[in-house]
Amino acid sequence: MEMIKLKPAYKDYLWGGTKLKDIYGMKTDLDIVAEAWELSAHPDGPATVENGSYAGKLFTEYLQGMGKAVWGKNAQHFEQFPILIKFIDAKQALSIQVHPDDEYALRVEHEYGKNEMWYIVDCEPGSFLYYGVNQNLTKEEFRAHIENDTILDVLNKVEVKKGDCFFIKSGTIHAIGAGCLICEIQQNSNSTYRVYDFDRVGVDGKPRELHIQKAVDVSQLTPSAKNGEPEGKKESFDGYSDTLLAASEYFTTNEYEVEKEVALRADETSFQSIIILHGEGKVVSEKQTLDFKMGDSIFVPAGFGDFKVIGKCSFIKTNL
Repeated sequence: MEMIKLKPAYKDYLWGGTKLKDIYGMKTDLDIVAEAWELSAHPDGPATVENGSYAGKLFTEYLQGMGKAVWGKNAQHFEQFPILIKFIDAKQALSIQVHPDDEYALRVEHEYGKNEMWYIVDCEPGSFLYYGVNQNLTKEEFRAHIENDTILDVLNKVEVKKGDCFFIKSGTIHAIGAGCLICEIQQNSNSTYRVYDFDRVGVDGKPRELHIQKAVDVSQLTPSAKNGEPEGKKESFDGYSDTLLAASEYFTTNEYEVEKEVALRADETSFQSIIILHGEGKVVSEKQTLDFKMGDSIFVPAGFGDFKVIGKCSFIKTNL
């Protein structure tokens, strides 16, 4: 059993920028990199294993070959690998959208729903996002606002800063605004219902498809009080700090800021995903050493045991 480093699958959606290439040094022939799917076993964009006995293989092939034991006991009830993690570079605003819950998505889309968390890695001054509605709405009122192009009037607009995090529960209407660089941790789903797209056209010159009826079906139309604060307080230890960002039945995420090193463990309950936000260093165990730099994704299989992250860096750890 070994730790593996993953190469992301890249997406060149029309609203994306070049920060993931220019700042994070990601290598791709795409001119625009809107998203880098860092930990992905989704058929729309699986990551690729960079080292070890599965080097050059897709992450899906690694998971199939190693078996569900590397997911951990907490994930055994899932039919597909449950987590997808990506970087998002929004040079332009994303569409106003909403995601279904598990019941609706499994019935209609034949995949899991999508609860997700956004961590603001960086943002330009004045950047914002839309998070839920700013008033109670009926489904009829919601549809009317979509159809008469006044949907933005009833959305909750939140200015953001570096380090903010938002848990986006399925059914919450949302959109990332221009100038945001985000790490998104989500259920392994690509089911997205587009509500409004600022009258943009796709590469074919036609307006991008909207999914109004499905959005009306799944949207939660009461305001949310979420303000961008992590779920837990920063705890400081010798050489590092640890902040609980979000904990749910779908995933648990922590941000670590490391001055020297931090000792971690992947026991039989869950895999550990390490996404490097800033800095460089090494992940070290008795069995193995992996170098890393900002933007790297490291998968530590369940049952691997003790390991350390060494070097001045920050990262997000995700597990079940």
